[in-house]
Amino acid sequence: MAVSDTGVQSLDRATGLLEILAEAPAGTPLSVLAAASGLPPSTVHRLLGAMVGQGWVRRLPGRTYALGPRLIHLGERASRTLGALARPHLARLVDEIGETANLALLDGDRVVYAAQVPGRHAMRMFTEVGRRVRLHSTGVGKVLLAQLPPEDARALLLHAGMPARTPRTVTDVDRLLAELPTIRAQGYAVDDGEQETGVRCLAVPVPAGGDAALSVSGPEGRLPVDAVPRLAPVLQAVAAALAAELTGGSPAISSPGPRPE
Repeated sequence: MAVSDTGVQSLDRATGLLEILAEAPAGTPLSVLAAASGLPPSTVHRLLGAMVGQGWVRRLPGRTYALGPRLIHLGERASRTLGALARPHLARLVDEIGETANLALLDGDRVVYAAQVPGRHAMRMFTEVGRRVRLHSTGVGKVLLAQLPPEDARALLLHAGMPARTPRTVTDVDRLLAELPTIRAQGYAVDDGEQETGVRCLAVPVPAGGDAALSVSGPEGRLPVDAVPRLAPVLQAVAAALAAELTGGSPAISSPGPRPE
């Protein structure tokens, strides 16, 4: 059955309200949601009422609102589905490079690790699935920031803060923003011991929406800086194969090229 233009508009507005609630503190008044969405309060009230009835939104005391429990189930199912799609691609990265491979997603002003395949070395880098980290100190975070308009990237960084994780962490917003055009042009970002001392991470965007990235991470001695230009095309080829599967293209993983030394 075809969906009417009115139905599509209501869906767009409802999902927009969910996005606002995801960024707002629990217990947000209707008036704040109306101001943030640009919708009339009566429209916001109607949409919130429908979503409360479905469990997407909770109504709290004082006529305030928060995300509902039904979204937890949907998020878990989506994460499992995405992880199942990503793992064969991550395994290919481990076969090609040998280091731990991750899929990370933009989640508000953080990135969350959604899937992982451990490296084949005895000493491996583990970032547990489900962990949320800041954008400014990680390869996946920086490569996802580079896909955003500069004003949006700045807003996320200022909202989250840029604390130093190691002596190498970039904590100045203007300095990091100045690096983003180069990251976007070259198609990869490097975390050079900025999140964890002695650990290097190479990340590339997944070209399917701008909110996902692939990475490999390992000790600096096994991922030297001069290997990055050789390894980046490997990650980019696998990211393109994952994107094709996510968007309904061919699920086959093409060979990313010769195995790096």
